[in-house]
Amino acid sequence: MGSSLPPKEANLFKVIVKSYETKQYKKGLKAADSILKKFPEHGETLSMKGLTLNCMDRKSEAYELVRRGLKNDLKSHVCWHVYGLLYRSDREYREAIKCYRNALRIDPDNIEILRDLSLLQAQMRDLSGFVETRQQLLSLKPNHRMNWIGFAVAHNLNSNSSKAIEVLEAYEGTLEDDYPPDNERYEHSEMLLYKISLFEECGMLDRALEEMQKKESKIVDKLSFKEQMASVLFKLGRFDESERIYRSLLFMNPDNYKYFIAVQKCLGLYSDNGQYSADDVERLSAIYKSLKEEYAWSSAVKRIPLDFLEGEKFQEAADNYVRPLLTKGVPSLFSDLSPLYEHPGKANILEQLFLKLEDSIRTSGCFPGSPQKEPPSTLLWTMFLISQHYDRRGEYEIALNKIDEAIAHTPTVIDLYSVKGKILQHAGNFAAAAALANEARSMDLADRYLNSECVMQMLQADQVGLAEKTAVLFTKDGDQHNNLHDMQCMWYELASGESYFRQGDLGRALKNFLAVEKHYADMTEDQFDFHSYCLRKMTLRAYVSMLKFQDRLHAHEYFHKAAAGAISCYMKLHDSPTKSSTEENDEMSKLPPAQRKKLRQKQKKAEARAKREAEVKPEDETASSNSSKSGKKQNARPVDLDPHGEKLVQIEDPLAEATKYLKLLQNNSSGSLETHILSFELNMRKQKVLLALQAVKQLIKLDENDPGSHRCLIRFFHKINSLPAPGTDSEKLIWNVLEAERPDIRQLHGKSLIEVNRSFLEKHNASLTHRAAAAEMMYLLEPDRKMEAIKLIEDSTNNTASGINVLGPVKEWHIQDCIDIHKLLETVFGDQDAANRWKARCAEYFLYSTYFKGIKSAIAAYSVDNSLENSPENEIAPNPQLKPNEGKACGLNGILHIADDVSSLSIRSSRGEQSAWVQ
Repeated sequence: MGSSLPPKEANLFKVIVKSYETKQYKKGLKAADSILKKFPEHGETLSMKGLTLNCMDRKSEAYELVRRGLKNDLKSHVCWHVYGLLYRSDREYREAIKCYRNALRIDPDNIEILRDLSLLQAQMRDLSGFVETRQQLLSLKPNHRMNWIGFAVAHNLNSNSSKAIEVLEAYEGTLEDDYPPDNERYEHSEMLLYKISLFEECGMLDRALEEMQKKESKIVDKLSFKEQMASVLFKLGRFDESERIYRSLLFMNPDNYKYFIAVQKCLGLYSDNGQYSADDVERLSAIYKSLKEEYAWSSAVKRIPLDFLEGEKFQEAADNYVRPLLTKGVPSLFSDLSPLYEHPGKANILEQLFLKLEDSIRTSGCFPGSPQKEPPSTLLWTMFLISQHYDRRGEYEIALNKIDEAIAHTPTVIDLYSVKGKILQHAGNFAAAAALANEARSMDLADRYLNSECVMQMLQADQVGLAEKTAVLFTKDGDQHNNLHDMQCMWYELASGESYFRQGDLGRALKNFLAVEKHYADMTEDQFDFHSYCLRKMTLRAYVSMLKFQDRLHAHEYFHKAAAGAISCYMKLHDSPTKSSTEENDEMSKLPPAQRKKLRQKQKKAEARAKREAEVKPEDETASSNSSKSGKKQNARPVDLDPHGEKLVQIEDPLAEATKYLKLLQNNSSGSLETHILSFELNMRKQKVLLALQAVKQLIKLDENDPGSHRCLIRFFHKINSLPAPGTDSEKLIWNVLEAERPDIRQLHGKSLIEVNRSFLEKHNASLTHRAAAAEMMYLLEPDRKMEAIKLIEDSTNNTASGINVLGPVKEWHIQDCIDIHKLLETVFGDQDAANRWKARCAEYFLYSTYFKGIKSAIAAYSVDNSLENSPENEIAPNPQLKPNEGKACGLNGILHIADDVSSLSIRSSRGEQSAWVQ
C-alpha cells in the first residue's frame, strides 16, 4: 500500500489507513489531502479518501473519488478492495464480490481480502465459493484456530458434514494433550458439542456416543451434554438409558414439556396426532401419577394428562387442575386450557365442570365435596373463566352477562375490562371494544401491555389517529412515529396498514406494509456481523441454527401478512388507478380561475413546508456532527419526504411491484392457500395464463375442498373457454399446454363446469361459505340464474354445532363469513334488496354487531376521543415512571350507556374488505 510514494507520503498513507480503522476520519482526510497536493492522481490515496468520505455519509463524492482512483491505478488491489468495501456498505454484495475477486487476481494471498470475501459468500449463501475461500485462508494461516473452524463450518453449510468432521479432527490433532487452558474451556467445549452434533447429523451415532463418553470431562455445558446424550441413546434404540437421562433432566426442570414428551417416547407411549388406545391411556395415567408424586409442585405434570384423558377421568383431572388456580386467581388459566377445545367433547365437559364449580361456590362458598371455604375472589375468577369459555364458543350474550357479573363483584380488576373488550370485539362491536380497552389502560398507566392492547383494539375499530397518540405514550421523546418504526413494532404497522386498507387509503396502507418488509430486510442484513463474531467466539451450534433460521425468515407470519397486504394494495391500484398529474392538471383547468389560484397556492405552500422540514433537520444533524471528533454524523436520520405514501401509489406498473412480493411468498410460504389465491388473482390480471393455471393446480393440491380453490378453478376454465381461438404460435403453444394439463385435474373429468359446480354444492351443502362460493360461480357460469343463486345463499341454515350445551345452542356461522357474503351480494350480484335481507337476518344472529346493526349493537362505551384527549391521566410524559395503579382507576359504572344513535360511535363498517374479482 502506498509503495509508489516517497517515504514521507508513504508514512502519511499509513496514517490514512490507521485513521480509517480507528474512525478518526478528519485526521485521515487531512493526511489524504497532504498527499494529493503533491500527487493529485495517486489512485490508492484517492480511493482511501473516498472510503473515508463514505464513512462521513458523503457518498456521491466517495464513489466519484474511488472510481477516479481505480481508473488511475487499475492494477492496485487496494483500489479494488476499497471499491468492494464501498459496495458492501451499500449492501450491494454481488458487486462487492466482483471487486474482491478482481483484487485477488492482483494479490491472491491477501488475508484481509480473502476474509472479507468469505463473509460476503456466507451472507449470499455462495457455499461452494465459501468453502474454497476458507480453504485458501487455512492454507495461508494454518496456525489460526478460526481458519480451521471456518473451514469446517463451510463444509457443514455446504451439506458435507462428514468432511467437516474430518477438518475438526485434523484440528484436534494439532492440539496438546492438556488442551484447553482454563480461559478457553468454554470455546473448546462448544467445538466438541458442535462436532458431536455433526456425528448425529451424519447418522454416525456410535461415534457420537463414543466421542461424548471420551470428552465428557472437557464439556462445560452439562445441560446440553445431557440432552444430546439422551437424544443419541434414543436414536440408537437404547430407550432405558435415554429415559434415565430424561428423568434426571426432569429433576433439574420439572416444568419442561419437552422432557415429559421424551420420556413418553422412550416408553413407546407417544402419538403425534394425540390418539391413544385404552391401554396406552391407562399406562400413561400411571406414569403421570407417579411423576406427580415426585414433582408435586410441577404444573406440567398436572396439565399434560388433560391432553390424553377422556370422559370421567378427564373431568376429574381437569377439576383437580383448575381448583387451585381459581383459588390463586390466575388470569391466564383459560389460555392454558384453550388447546383442549380442539379435542372432541372436551369443551362440553369443561362447560359442565365450570358451571358446577360456580354453582357450588355461590350456594356454599366451597368447591364441590370440599369443606374448606373459598375466598370471595374465587367466585370472581370462576365467572371470569366461564365468560372466556362462552366467548370461545361464540355465545357472546352469555359471555357478556358473566363478565358483567364479575365486574359488579369486583370493579377494580383490570383483566375483566380487557376480556369484556375482547368479547365485544369477537361479537363485532369494535368501537365498544376499543373503549373498554382504553378504560383498562387508564386503570394502570404504567402498564405497556395494556397500552398495546388498547392500541390494537383502536386499530381494529379504524381509529388510527387515536391509536397512534396512545402508542407514543411509551416511546422516547422526539420523532415519535419514527421511534415506533425504529423499534420494529411490526404488529402496530400491520394493524395500521390493514386499517388504512379497509378505509381505502392505499398510500398509508402501503407505507406500513412496506415498512414491515424493510424490517425483514434489515434482519437479513443483521446476520452479517455474526459471520466473523460466531467463529471467533466459537458459538458454532447457535451460529448454524441462526443461519438456518435466516434461510426461512420470510416464512414468518408477519412477513406473510405484510407481503399479502402489499399485493392486495397493488392489485387495487391496478383495478382503480389513481389520477395522474396530467389528468389532475386537466381537471384543474376546468375550475374557475379563483379556485384554481387557491389550489395552486395550497400546493406550493405544502411543497415549501416539506422542503423546509427536509432542510432543517440535516442542518441540526450537521451541527451536532461538528462536535464529533471523528467527523462522522451522529444521530443522523433520513427525512421521510413521503409520510403519507402518496408517491407509493403513483407508480406506473402496480402489478410489477406486486410480483416482487408474490415471488417471496411463493418461495417461503408455498404451503399457504392465500399465497396461491394471490398468485391466481395477480396472474389473471397480467393475463399470464400458464402461471394462473399453476396457481390453480397448487390450490387443488393443498385443499381441493376450500371455497377459494373452487372459485379459482371455475373462474380460470370459464375464462379459458371464453377466449377466442389461438392465432399466433405462442397462443397455440399455450393452448396445447392447457389441453395437456386439463386431464390431470380430477374434478374436470368428463364434466362441464356447471356440473363441477353442482357436485361441489352437493358435497358441501351444509356449509355457508361453500354454498356462497357455489352460488357465486353459478351466477358467473349462468347469469340468467341470478335469483336462483341468491336463493341458494338465503336458504342456508345456521345449524347448531354438535355437542351438548348447558345454557344454549352454539351456532356454526361466523361473523366475518357473513360480512363477506353481504359484500358479495352488494358487489358481485349487485342486488341491494338481497343484501338488505341478508343484513337483517344476520342482525338476529349477531346481536352486538355494528356492521349488521344488531338489536344490542347500540351498547357502546364512552367517547374514546374525549377520554384520550381530555382525560388528565393522559397528560404524562413518554415512558412514564409511574408505579402500578398510580393512575386514577375508575370503574365503568355510569360510563357504559345505551346510545340513541349508533352512528354517534363513529364506527367504520368497511371491515374485512377482500378482492372479489370475477370476469
